[in-house]
Amino acid sequence: MAPHAAWPTDSGDAKAALGAELEAALLREALREWHRLNEGHFRRALQPPALVFSDVPTRLGRFYHETRTLELARSLALEHPWSVLVEVLKHEMAHQYVLEVLQIEDESAHGPAFREVCERLGIDARASGLPNADPQRTEEEDRILGRIARLLALAESSSVHEAESAMKAAQRLMLKYNLEQATVATKQRGTAYSFRTLGKPTGRVSEAERMLATILGAHFFVEVIWVPVYRPLEQKHGSVLEICGTVQNLEMASYVHSFLLHASEQLWLDHKKERGIRSNRDRRTYLAGVMSGFYAKLNADKKAQQKEGLVWVGDAELRGYYRKRHPHVVTVRYGGSARNDAHAEGRAAGQKLILHRPITKGPSNGGPKLLGR
Repeated sequence: MAPHAAWPTDSGDAKAALGAELEAALLREALREWHRLNEGHFRRALQPPALVFSDVPTRLGRFYHETRTLELARSLALEHPWSVLVEVLKHEMAHQYVLEVLQIEDESAHGPAFREVCERLGIDARASGLPNADPQRTEEEDRILGRIARLLALAESSSVHEAESAMKAAQRLMLKYNLEQATVATKQRGTAYSFRTLGKPTGRVSEAERMLATILGAHFFVEVIWVPVYRPLEQKHGSVLEICGTVQNLEMASYVHSFLLHASEQLWLDHKKERGIRSNRDRRTYLAGVMSGFYAKLNADKKAQQKEGLVWVGDAELRGYYRKRHPHVVTVRYGGSARNDAHAEGRAAGQKLILHRPITKGPSNGGPKLLGR
């Protein structure tokens, strides 16, 4: 029988073979992910395969039924975020499930049974390309994002009143569009959801980063979750923020995430210069205050929108997609940073912060990217 689950890749060869120690650690972590997915997604129905890495440039993964071998491209660890490796692993485990649990061998590798398993478990079923490529945006989605981008450009105004009005108009437009979409029958709108990871994996998630995730989940129409990742070249564990949503909401939330990280750091630098502060001792506390202040500002705007009858109650379809991806979610409570003067000053700065679209800043100078394709 021909091998199943070939998944071609469009990346180049792996940069270099991993050292023996690093390779062993990587295999250990990949197998740990396999067990986590087997428990969470497949209800422990699978038996562990032989897990190996390869340097075949034309595929990201493959499951060999005869030898019970699950192969992953070594380039996944070297050239992509850990989340990409996990998605490919899910894909190959779905092949393993079809062959070993459902015992279906008379269909093509990506036939009906495989697609049904992937749909039920929220797994990327495509046979080629890297997982998690966003669905193509529609003309309507491009039109809405274009209107939001123009409003955020107006929020650059030197007039505080005009800037505030432009930002609120952009938020209202997003809310109205999502409310309109939510009223359309699922079969008619054919909503396509996807996910992204934002920022770099870190071993310690700061209060400001947690508050930023809360802002995105509460006000920008995405589901958020901190997912565990492995950093192969450092041989360390960490976490990274994942957001789930429609393509236009992922685009907007990604922009807001980048904007707030950049803006809060700039506010801290301005604060240090103004106060003659030399150390960064209170940096984390100040940044947490900025996020807290901006969150309070958005909450106040939300109450005003609710008085207009614009009430967002969530997207049940999105919640279902999110629960497929993360069937077992654990909520953890964290203590906040000290509420000292730095936090209060950061909060005051955050309450004055206006979300806008920068005209001159971009990827080349570390600022947030512009909206659009």
